[in-house]
Amino acid sequence: MTTTEDALEPAPATDGSRMPGEADMWFFVFFESLLFTSYFCVYLYFRTQNEAAFLQAQSHLLPWLGVLDTIVLVTSSWVMARCVQLARAGRHHTAKRFALLTAGLGVVFLALKMVEWVRLIDAGETFTSNDFMQYYFFLTGIHAVHLLIAFVVLGILVYHPVRSATALAGDHRDVRDVLAHDRSLLGGHIRHALHREVT
Repeated sequence: MTTTEDALEPAPATDGSRMPGEADMWFFVFFESLLFTSYFCVYLYFRTQNEAAFLQAQSHLLPWLGVLDTIVLVTSSWVMARCVQLARAGRHHTAKRFALLTAGLGVVFLALKMVEWVRLIDAGETFTSNDFMQYYFFLTGIHAVHLLIAFVVLGILVYHPVRSATALAGDHRDVRDVLAHDRSLLGGHIRHALHREVT
């Protein structure tokens, strides 16, 4: 038997000729992409100026842990995209479960990141140790802040049933889908930039 929330009718389709979401949300997405693209370019420039030092500092990272981080992050992005699809179909109760699963994967990702930070700090590698570690802690720290913001958003969607039913099925759903993939893309670029080998 379906629940009341799952019995809700799907939201009506929006006009295909109009960009979904509000302009300020798209501004946020493009501004964030531009900001981090610029920072990655700065990072890569300074890396090419002192490749040996960056590679030496990079050797303190664990590649397998970076791979595990990426798997968790991409999986959470897929789960959130699935949550949006369920909401579009009017299955809001099930969509909330996927939102909770997304939050759970976020906790796992944050725990893995904290393990990595503690291990590096115990080894004497901190924000002020060298240029690479400065970029590493800054970029991963900013990503962690994004994750904390996502927890707040998911909390609102899960614990405010009336608002979440409207929000998940409303006009912002496509933007939230973009933001979920934007977060995954950002994290992927961070790990690729920090773990890549210079040939």
